[in-house]
Amino acid sequence: MEITWLGHSGFRITIEGAVLLVDPWLTGNPSFPEARRPEALAGATHILISHGHGDHASNALAIARETGLPIVCGHELAEYWAASEGVQTLGFGKGGTVDLNGAKVTMVHAVHSSSLDYLGGALQVAGSECGYMIAGEGHVIYFSGDTDVMADMDWLADYHKPDIGLLSAGGHYTMDMDRAAYACRRFFQFRTVIPCHYKTFPILAQDASALRAGLPPGVDLIEPEVLEAIRF
Repeated sequence: MEITWLGHSGFRITIEGAVLLVDPWLTGNPSFPEARRPEALAGATHILISHGHGDHASNALAIARETGLPIVCGHELAEYWAASEGVQTLGFGKGGTVDLNGAKVTMVHAVHSSSLDYLGGALQVAGSECGYMIAGEGHVIYFSGDTDVMADMDWLADYHKPDIGLLSAGGHYTMDMDRAAYACRRFFQFRTVIPCHYKTFPILAQDASALRAGLPPGVDLIEPEVLEAIRF
């Protein structure tokens, strides 16, 4: 299994027979080198979107058209894109699980918002925000999506037992490093944590030192470089 950070909140996850592009904001992302876009897309099987905001979803249609990949996301956004843009989508809802080439992906709750805020004009609501539990190869990855700490993390941790956390922790729009560390102590038993949704803009946290300081003993914090593959 392999996890590659694409900058901001984007990841490329190779698990079972799937290569998932999770919230792949490449073009327009100041932390992603555009010249390496082909490397990020090579061999991908699915696009997985957590919500409609531009720093997560604005590249999804272009990538889908370029590659022919299906976009996997919440029901409303999937129906809208399929009808208005003619791309292949797979929509589902919170609590639902889809099998993506052997990887079991369950949509879970997040506390944020969701709109197509990159289109200009009045905001267009894009269904509900979410996170994902991604299971395969003996691991469960919790991709939090954009969220604050929430009570649901208690039962989600108990039920899914994720050992790897990909946590939005840059603050301002999501939980910050201190709150993410609290969630790790209070709810989860991660073996590995990789922060995301940080460094991209001045308003966000520029390092994960506060998260590192607050993690329980024995939890490995990894801050990969963009396009650095972490193997498990």
